[in-house]
Amino acid sequence: MGTLVGHVAPGFGFFIIGLWHLINNIKLHALHPNSYISSPWFPTSRIKYLELYLIMVGCSISISMELFIGPDRHQPLDPDGTIPSNHLYNFEHSNISLTLFIYAFFSIVLDKLTPPARYELTYLLGAVAFGQQLLLFHFHSADHMGVEGQYHWLLQIAIFTSLVTTLLGINYPKSFLNSYVRSFSIMFQGVWFMVMGFMLWIPGLIPKGCFVNLEEGHKVVRCHVEEALERAKSLVNIQFSWYLVGVTIFSVTLYLVMIKLYHNEKVEYQSLTKFELQDEENEDDDVEAQTKSNKDSKIGKPKSFLQIGKPFAPMDIER
Repeated sequence: MGTLVGHVAPGFGFFIIGLWHLINNIKLHALHPNSYISSPWFPTSRIKYLELYLIMVGCSISISMELFIGPDRHQPLDPDGTIPSNHLYNFEHSNISLTLFIYAFFSIVLDKLTPPARYELTYLLGAVAFGQQLLLFHFHSADHMGVEGQYHWLLQIAIFTSLVTTLLGINYPKSFLNSYVRSFSIMFQGVWFMVMGFMLWIPGLIPKGCFVNLEEGHKVVRCHVEEALERAKSLVNIQFSWYLVGVTIFSVTLYLVMIKLYHNEKVEYQSLTKFELQDEENEDDDVEAQTKSNKDSKIGKPKSFLQIGKPFAPMDIER
């Protein structure tokens, strides 16, 4: 993962999964606002487990790159069987991919076997994967004092949000806002991963006063003086704020467009029901009005005043 491709590729994967969840959660809530129940993953029309298959394939490729393809000796261990210091981060990254692979694999198994607690266990597996990711990035063997460390510190905010919202999904599967924030945070993880890849491994994008230095087998951004380092960290914070605002605008706009689209379809479907309900209520009103008019004729009250003054019964188009 300590390369341009190693950040952009998994970042794109997180972005696609987060966007897929965001679209499906909005669509599901727009069509069924009263009976909405979130899902930890969403099937496709042709291949039901396509999302989970893609996660498993991506994680397998990531583990292979980290432990076998990327290292010069095509295996991450020293001749004496120990883990060298320059390969510690390879094992950290591969453990994250392994946990995500386990999540996707057991999600398929749970869905096929359909045990009573399959949804709760699937959410728990997702929470374990995000918890593992947060743990390993928090105690990352990479330098936390430099520019790369600042990117990792801010990444942990998005991972923590994904972890908390996934845990909340166990007890609150009907909360659209919780599912929306979870999808948003997964998508933002992907965006920030891709930003890290471009900003840390393209020399032309390195902040002024800093440079790329090869240390222990991988490239690290270093700065000439403390002032340049503090400036570079401040630029990372500004970037995080800009991308957060941009992803927020995109997510809210997507919600407004989709809710308008699917809500219109829902209104057209319910308009017939509304007229049917109105006809039934009119029939009830006629019977009720006739009964009252008979009573009024006995006591001498004018019929037209009661009929005109009678309020319409409220109609619930959701019924």
